[in-house]
Amino acid sequence: MQRVLITAGAGGIGREIARAFTAQGGKVYVSDIDEAALTAIRKDIPGVTAAHCDMASRTALERMVPEAVAALGGLDVLVNNAGIAGPTLPVDQMPPAEWDRVVAISLTAMFDVSRLAIPHLKKSKGGCIINLSSIAGRGGFPNRSPYAATKWGVIGLTKTLSMELGEWNIRANAIAPGAVGGERIERVFAGRASISGRSVEEEREHAMSVQSIKGFVDPKDIAALCLFLASDAAKAISGQVIPIDNDRWRA
Repeated sequence: MQRVLITAGAGGIGREIARAFTAQGGKVYVSDIDEAALTAIRKDIPGVTAAHCDMASRTALERMVPEAVAALGGLDVLVNNAGIAGPTLPVDQMPPAEWDRVVAISLTAMFDVSRLAIPHLKKSKGGCIINLSSIAGRGGFPNRSPYAATKWGVIGLTKTLSMELGEWNIRANAIAPGAVGGERIERVFAGRASISGRSVEEEREHAMSVQSIKGFVDPKDIAALCLFLASDAAKAISGQVIPIDNDRWRA
């Protein structure tokens, strides 16, 4: 039985990851800031422990991780899923406070959760860290500077973790999704439309035009990839960035 901590695990991609690990017999703890989503996941996925946590608060993280480990009875898998997109604006119009907020939640919190989790992962027979990056972490993304910068940072952190932790048989990998189906991508299209002057539908069509497979990524497929990376089948895979993006070749 794997003991799994998932940040921002009550909704969207995180919820599907929690569902997948629970379905295969894992013991799962999710943290999230969305109280409604926390209430819903407790009803939707029996057995999941779900607790409120503000990822922008180091104090909250330093409380949450030990609580999660205590509830799970140890830790085998950490899924750093938390992240926010920030505004859709060019760099010279980006409010510094918004930059700071994206960096705090999408990168600094990942460092803090990993830092706090590592001593417990070292006690596992085969610990695993899975960090959610993005296609934005493999190229530039106009009008999304804090998002792209943090997702690049996630990849650098992941590679460093893999090099530091291999001695303890802990693997660290990043997943880089493309356009994932759901409410979030629709908000992204609306933000792009407000900058480009195109309609939301035109932005949606443009997104499909720059990928080989014409569709959105299913969050369930990201969850399945997490299961694989945390399994013995991936015991020799570490320090990698795994795209799941319908072969998207540019922003």
